[in-house]
Amino acid sequence: MNSEMNQSNRILQVGEKFPSFSKKATVSREPGKEFDTISSEEHIRNGQWMVMFWWPKDFTFVCPTEIAEFNRQYEAFASRNTQLLGASTDSEFVHLAWRNDHPDLRDLQFPMIADTSKSLAEELGILNKDEKVAYRATFIVDPEGIIRWISVNDLNVGRNVNEVIRVLEALQTGELVPCNWEPGQDTLHV
Repeated sequence: MNSEMNQSNRILQVGEKFPSFSKKATVSREPGKEFDTISSEEHIRNGQWMVMFWWPKDFTFVCPTEIAEFNRQYEAFASRNTQLLGASTDSEFVHLAWRNDHPDLRDLQFPMIADTSKSLAEELGILNKDEKVAYRATFIVDPEGIIRWISVNDLNVGRNVNEVIRVLEALQTGELVPCNWEPGQDTLHV
């Protein structure tokens, strides 16, 4: 494998700029308002943090449990000045059909981004080369567009949304945060 090929397959790292993107997304079930275009510049323009979480495929088993939990925790992200975005390599039409079909997904409060070209998943380094779907990856991005945290699970293992919120809040303190820190606890003062 040459170094150019290896470079394009690596997962982006903490401290790197999150790639610019503009993608179609399913944003509503309301007729005529189902779709919109979402860009990476929105959270920067609004001075917000961004949490983008990826799932492998719509109409599967583990994915809706995670998506529903992110939705239940939506206010925890919003109250922390954070734009929450979900994404997969399925189309916006498949996202809409899934939202209409699955009772836990009908009232989502965040966009479901459609990376049908797989370009963003590939640029992030989270595209499973065998199945051509995204790994269960989560990115926390600061208001300047810099990646501050990454978590990637294999295709069959769901993530812990409370841990994403804990890490987001820890990062937002701007302080040194000890092991097992929970929101409301003291940070380290050196």
